[in-house]
Amino acid sequence: MSRLSVGEDLAARLYAAEAAIDQALIETATLAAALPAARADAWLSVVTGQRAFEGAAATVGALAQARAHIVQTHNTLTALARKLGLETLAVGPLDKPGDDKPIGGGGGDGDGVAPDMVNKSLPDGTGMC
Repeated sequence: MSRLSVGEDLAARLYAAEAAIDQALIETATLAAALPAARADAWLSVVTGQRAFEGAAATVGALAQARAHIVQTHNTLTALARKLGLETLAVGPLDKPGDDKPIGGGGGDGDGVAPDMVNKSLPDGTGMC
């Protein structure tokens, strides 16, 4: 197995992990937001379900930390790939499923990434890590 194919496999697994954490965060935040409304709709006391709300809110916090850790892992693997000379810029979709195509480039910090730049060689990373 080549380093490039190992890198591509890891990139796919990393993307899957990122998507799973994001989906868990979405579902848990939605649950946490629904709990107070459900309590009010059922005409229950404010103390009813407090532990459930605290548990859901704590889970949102834990998932936010997990997301920060997977972003750190992403950045570390990107730096390692550059150091090893792996030239693949992107594997898999660059945008999240359902997103519209990017409009106007990189948000004011330059020309942004053009569609024809995908899977082009990265700049030489010698001395970057």
